Amino acid sequence: MQKRRESIQVKVGDVLIGGGSHVVVQSMTNTDTADVDDTVKQVTELADAGSEIVRITVNNKQAAQAVPFIKEKLLRKNVDVPLVGDFHYNGHVLLTEFPDAAMALSKFRINPGNTGSRGRDKNFCTIVEQAIKYDKPVRIGVNWGSLDQQLLAEKMDKNNDLPEPKSSKEVMMDTIIDSAMRSSAMAQEVGLAEDKIIISCKMSGVQDLIDIYQRMAAVCRHPLHLGLTEAGMGMKGIVASSAALAVLLNQGIGDTIRISLTPQPGGDRAEEVRVGQQILQSLGIRNFIPQVTACPGCGRTKSTYFQELADEIQGYIREMMPIWRDIYPGVEDLHVAVMGCVVNGPGESKFADIGISLPGTFEEPKAPVYVDGEHRVTLTGDHIGKEFRKMMDDYIINRFGRQKESV
Repeated sequence: MQKRRESIQVKVGDVLIGGGSHVVVQSMTNTDTADVDDTVKQVTELADAGSEIVRITVNNKQAAQAVPFIKEKLLRKNVDVPLVGDFHYNGHVLLTEFPDAAMALSKFRINPGNTGSRGRDKNFCTIVEQAIKYDKPVRIGVNWGSLDQQLLAEKMDKNNDLPEPKSSKEVMMDTIIDSAMRSSAMAQEVGLAEDKIIISCKMSGVQDLIDIYQRMAAVCRHPLHLGLTEAGMGMKGIVASSAALAVLLNQGIGDTIRISLTPQPGGDRAEEVRVGQQILQSLGIRNFIPQVTACPGCGRTKSTYFQELADEIQGYIREMMPIWRDIYPGVEDLHVAVMGCVVNGPGESKFADIGISLPGTFEEPKAPVYVDGEHRVTLTGDHIGKEFRKMMDDYIINRFGRQKESV
């Protein structure tokens, strides 16, 4: 993995982005922001899952009026996650008319291509002026699907006059870069400090996203927010986002990420947070939750017991992390192994902090447990899963509870 790209540090609420700070995971609600209770509920769920910044839509007067009440209710619940206002088309009006909303937000997100059909630059500058007034950072978020069409047309016209014109896609990529850099320069001309700007240039194609961020990383010092826009549902969205972000993060590019998954109807919005965390954890950039190593199974493991136990342990860890995170600092570094037979089971279990090797088909019905590389006990009977979970709880208390005392 390459050294992290150097960038200017920006503070969003109490969260630091860029400048050598760790890569931040963020997310966005899909509630009607005007519905205060529903939005507070989802922000809380996202924060509990580990989202360090949460963006909310501020698209009309009702949403703007709701923002300070959302912030107040969150603070009463001890949820102090920074809220980002997502503004399109009328942000210049809403931020001017609703100063309480501006004050309650920790950052404004501006898409320079969507700041109104007329007076686009003037509207953009008005939003920046409000950011200066309330001492807020901004994210200049250029999106290929809502690119400044006037700027794109100008670029296309100039390209057509060249002896060897570029492809329309190349011109679009140039325009995205130019829009981001032009908007950043304009914001600073208005008076916004250099350390108040974060930039994103989102694409929906994996290779396009890699290309555009590699180019952006070379021409600016602002922190970069990564995300594959409109990533899609389920496996497609997860794989595409992982493929794109893993390449960039491995090159040291990216200071904050969001995984734009389309949830199933009524699905868990926090899934995008967990995917983002897992990308960072799989790359060895940050740890968020104890990892469970489990074998895929083969002809030696006709029983599904090891799969059931691995799923049970993983679900238990996820359920307990909001509690463990506070009382057992460092627990996110825990490595657990739940293996299915004698072939790789003992070896993997020895390399884990705590691991169990369950018996495969026709193997002797016993399950050795290894703790810190040493064989601790062999479990048998009908309560192997329950006993192993108890051993894992004791291990966490003994190892990470001591860390809490030293802190």
